[in-house]
Amino acid sequence: MVALIPSFVCLLLFCAGLVRDRRRVSNAVLLGLSVVFAVVALLLHVASERAQLGRDLVVVLLTLAGVGVVTLAWFLIANGITMVRKEGRSPANLLSLGAGTALVALLGLLITALVLHTHTLLVVAATAVALAGYIAFLFLCFLVYGSLYGRLRIRRRADFVVVLGSGLIGGTTVPPLLAGRLDRARKEHARLSRKGRRPVLLTSGGQGPDEKVPESHAMADYLVAQGVSADLIQREDRSTTTDENLTFSGALMERQNPDYRCVIVTNNYHVFRTAVTARRTGIRGHVIGAPTAAYFWPSAMIREFVALLVSYRRTNAVIFLLVLLSGLFIWWLGWPSPGALPL
Repeated sequence: MVALIPSFVCLLLFCAGLVRDRRRVSNAVLLGLSVVFAVVALLLHVASERAQLGRDLVVVLLTLAGVGVVTLAWFLIANGITMVRKEGRSPANLLSLGAGTALVALLGLLITALVLHTHTLLVVAATAVALAGYIAFLFLCFLVYGSLYGRLRIRRRADFVVVLGSGLIGGTTVPPLLAGRLDRARKEHARLSRKGRRPVLLTSGGQGPDEKVPESHAMADYLVAQGVSADLIQREDRSTTTDENLTFSGALMERQNPDYRCVIVTNNYHVFRTAVTARRTGIRGHVIGAPTAAYFWPSAMIREFVALLVSYRRTNAVIFLLVLLSGLFIWWLGWPSPGALPL
């Protein structure tokens, strides 16, 4: 079908991007567009063959979307309350609660617009839904492709296994989250060693203002306590952000082996953004993830998604502006007129 051509084109571009570099954000978007175009093509085909069935499918999809939004809002608010109870009220821990509240507000705005049936409110609600739809599309792309990326096997050699730091308890103790990364790195190191490669374990993390030792030193001590030979471990102890983790670690690896390859270990929620950052900073390697506590995962994923949006803030700002201007233009045209909507 001709309607499937956009889907096939996006799928081909996705496959080409995957072969070229699986760490590209465009891969996630192309995969999402391929699915969206395929669904649209299917609906158009069904509508052309059986109009009533096509309308019924649209109603079913809209109903499922509505139920999904309500369910998601409830889940995010419940998770946000759990996060506050277990982790405190820092801005990062309030993300899932904020997202759930925003969904409730969006639903409230949409229902109010449909009930009051005023032109301005209808346009405002439609614009808000369009912006939310754009964000939801990107988030689903991020979620699905990030999960796919984390499951792709790493087949190339690795000269280094880099472990990213994440803060210490009491200034000296490796917390469970970081211990999970180190255990995952230790297993990956053992797997590579069985192939006769014996890579270097590189712990990466500087010393924060509330820490008594650099994170990388505490991480190295943890690995030694777990039976890893100290001569297999190196430390990068200047970094304070993910970008610095990768930049400083990359420089260290480059000095020791200009032709290096590496595996970077972080938590599963952090994998895709780390991979994107690694690509941007010129790191030759891929990223794997360690498990994360279930209650912590939603807020962490939202935080990573927001950080990725900020990384591409110019592109997103342009799209947001276009949506807002479109809404303003529609309002100026006087469409839709309240009487035209069947309520």
